[in-house]
Amino acid sequence: MAAPRQLQALLQAVNALLRKRRYHAALALIKGFRNGIVYGVKIRAPHALVMTFLFRSGSLRDKLRAILQATYTHSRNLACFVFVYKGLCALQSHTQGKAYQSHSFLAAFIGGFLIFGDNNNINSQINMYLTSRVLFALCRLGVEKGYIPELRWDPFPLYTAVVWGLVLWLFEYHRPTLQPSLQSSMTYLYEDSNVWHDLSDFLIYNRSRASK
Repeated sequence: MAAPRQLQALLQAVNALLRKRRYHAALALIKGFRNGIVYGVKIRAPHALVMTFLFRSGSLRDKLRAILQATYTHSRNLACFVFVYKGLCALQSHTQGKAYQSHSFLAAFIGGFLIFGDNNNINSQINMYLTSRVLFALCRLGVEKGYIPELRWDPFPLYTAVVWGLVLWLFEYHRPTLQPSLQSSMTYLYEDSNVWHDLSDFLIYNRSRASK
């Protein structure tokens, strides 16, 4: 009976500590680090699982190691970035008395350089994902602020046509410029579909087992 009472007392003490506003900024760093790990695993593990077993060759051990490595790198980098970003934002707000818009940019600038500045596949994918979102957001912000005139017609079909035209042109004639995972996906769709030997690798498998 003593152990449960001690545990309950410990939990009450921890919960009381978590409710103290004086420690909120420091505790937010810890929870941000935790959320970065969890979100990184949720995002990267399923993606790495599918892409590895779909396109990567090698033994099962090699594939599992690649999945774990990609998941670890993504979740670690994201957790560290959240920790650095929130810490720098809190530090700037504390030293200047309140939060300014420039604090977010400066904190993320430093965190991005330190954490995501290493040019590897994981960071490249994350940065490209953010690039497209940032460009869209800046265009919308430009329209809201009046810097960009609001069109009377929907530009999305034209934008889509340009994007698809460019990516297939790059794939066909300048393939090395594309990110490796995109190359693999497009090879599977547009080149592997040109090759078959019988019904097995026409409908059932992408390639005949003899050719693997």
